[in-house]
Amino acid sequence: MQLKSIGQQVVAIVGASSGIGRDTAVKFAERGAKVVVAARSEPGLQSLVAEIRNLGGEATYVIADVSDFQQVKAIADKTVAEYGRLDTWVHTAATGVIAPFEKITPEEFARVVDVTLMGQVYGAMAALPHLKQEGRGALIHISSMEGRRSLPLQSPYSTAKHGLEGFLDALRVELQHEKWPIAVTSILPATINTPYYNKVRTKLGVKPTGVPPYYQPSLVSDAILYAAEHPTRDFVVGDAGKILDLVQRVSPALADSLLLAIAFQGQRTNEPKSADAPNNVFEPIAGYDKVEGDFRNLSIPSFLDNLDKNPPLKWGALAVAALGIATALGIFGKNEI
Repeated sequence: MQLKSIGQQVVAIVGASSGIGRDTAVKFAERGAKVVVAARSEPGLQSLVAEIRNLGGEATYVIADVSDFQQVKAIADKTVAEYGRLDTWVHTAATGVIAPFEKITPEEFARVVDVTLMGQVYGAMAALPHLKQEGRGALIHISSMEGRRSLPLQSPYSTAKHGLEGFLDALRVELQHEKWPIAVTSILPATINTPYYNKVRTKLGVKPTGVPPYYQPSLVSDAILYAAEHPTRDFVVGDAGKILDLVQRVSPALADSLLLAIAFQGQRTNEPKSADAPNNVFEPIAGYDKVEGDFRNLSIPSFLDNLDKNPPLKWGALAVAALGIATALGIFGKNEI
């Protein structure tokens, strides 16, 4: 499957007013792509388009709530009307309620699923006809490591991300069966330093935080741009996410014990915050139209992501590791004899 170079692409980015989406939009534009950005926050979109144009890029915006299919469809339609086609669809929009399950209302749970899962489903529904019209392209959906391993206190978000992984698995095989050269990628970030934890609703009594360590949004946007040119099934961003994924695969009970030890206190700061504080669950809120959140001091580098962008190096490293393990086992076996 051959995807266009980024400089030749028309890209729609949903959930672009802040965080990963905002950083991704700027990077696509810097490399010559034409971009259409969408979110609920018009001030955030206006400032983003102005930033891109000041850099010499081409961009326009669409205001949309992703829980409404017609509004999502309008993003894809606007992209084609403005630039003649759609090559890559990037979907980052999400919201959350951080609280014990018993304190979450049915309306709150449903809203998180509507935005974080159904919004992504609507995105694929809206984008696919245009990608098929073009004859190739990429669907890039921002999932989460919570799509592989749920976290306590984040049951609606974890539910939505698990559902997204199931949806993408089914869609990917259907497109392969129909022989469409359309890449379907799931990006699964670990804890990322975006304004997400400023904007979501919390019932912990304090401002929430992700379980450290944090990684900077640029790691995720770099993975997205890589997937836009290189068909990629999934991409776990952040070494801690890769470790958690391995633990979950080897022993879910061990992952349970690990999270029991660190995830409850690890998602709490010491900053008081009430349940009725402004949040973005049902409406956008002002003041957070930026890329980074408040946890840069907890951010660390990630070393293994570069292996995922270099498959020969990745498989070579794995082969060396396997050979080393086999050699060690052989030595131990001889010693036992």
